[in-house]
Amino acid sequence: MITEAILKINPNAEVVVRGSDINTCEIEWHNGTTPISKADIEAKMVEVQAEYDANEYQRDRVYPSIGDQLDMLWHTMDKDMELQHKFYDFYQTIKKVKVSHPKK
Repeated sequence: MITEAILKINPNAEVVVRGSDINTCEIEWHNGTTPISKADIEAKMVEVQAEYDANEYQRDRVYPSIGDQLDMLWHTMDKDMELQHKFYDFYQTIKKVKVSHPKK
């Protein structure tokens, strides 16, 4: 998180951080990158953590892949004649592929 905080402050920073504790880590600034104070890095780490915590639902709300979603739609349609007629072009296109290339 230290490196992430540094890059939030200066996206162009060239830095190597050894360790994960801001109090004990070693920070090497490269290619003329202006060093950032420990206090500024710590403050930004608090912001980064708050942003991470606030977006937990986005990490937890993971949908199946598009392929799996389409496969679910296909199987639902395959069991329902009304849906097959309603979404005829979609159904027939997928059916043609499945019939032409069956699972082995």
